Amino acid sequence: MININQIVKAYHGQVVLNIPALHIPRGESVGLVGNNGAGKTTLFSLLLDLIVPDSGEIKIDGQVVFSNDSWKKITTSFLDESFLISYLTAEEYFYFIGKLRGVNESEVDRLLEMYKDFFNDEVLGKKKYLRDLSKGNQKKVGIISTLIGDPQLIILDEPFANLDPSTQFRLKSIIKELASTREKTIVVSSHDLSHTVDISDRILVLQKGVLIQDIQTSAETLVELEAFFNQLDA
Repeated sequence: MININQIVKAYHGQVVLNIPALHIPRGESVGLVGNNGAGKTTLFSLLLDLIVPDSGEIKIDGQVVFSNDSWKKITTSFLDESFLISYLTAEEYFYFIGKLRGVNESEVDRLLEMYKDFFNDEVLGKKKYLRDLSKGNQKKVGIISTLIGDPQLIILDEPFANLDPSTQFRLKSIIKELASTREKTIVVSSHDLSHTVDISDRILVLQKGVLIQDIQTSAETLVELEAFFNQLDA
């Protein structure tokens, strides 16, 4: 699904990301972890063609990200609130995304009904503009919007941030259910090691722009990661 080859990105002469090779197969759920400045956001921005690399290439579904748009039909993402349209209500935003992805309003409504508990009666039917929702509720809108149109690749940056504990557990269940079909590739970046390990088949650890660990998750993975990051802070 995702193939990275010799990707390098630098700002003002300082390399912020250097990944010689990385393959993420279709149907895998991957967690991306690392301290601030590790290069996680840069990697996501490159994957989504929001910035261009200084060298190398990224392919999604066999297509080079920087030279065509065909991969966008199967890819969705939510990185932060800048992806939202602040002057729309939640329903208007969902319908707008539906139009972009060729999904009619009745199909969008069916999807929203499936995730009614996730919204906890705080988003739908409130006639509030997105700008007037809390950060947590804005995040709920952004996350569920990525599911419209049955995408094959879903990319989420810090999805658990600003969510209350109950909603975090609901989100984990949603991601696990999506991943269980092995039809969707899910890449999640998060500072929450416990949640990330719990939803991932594989953990990638970035440090100062370099991929230093690539781990298949097991019962020991969380302890290993905690020990690793504790060592960095020592």
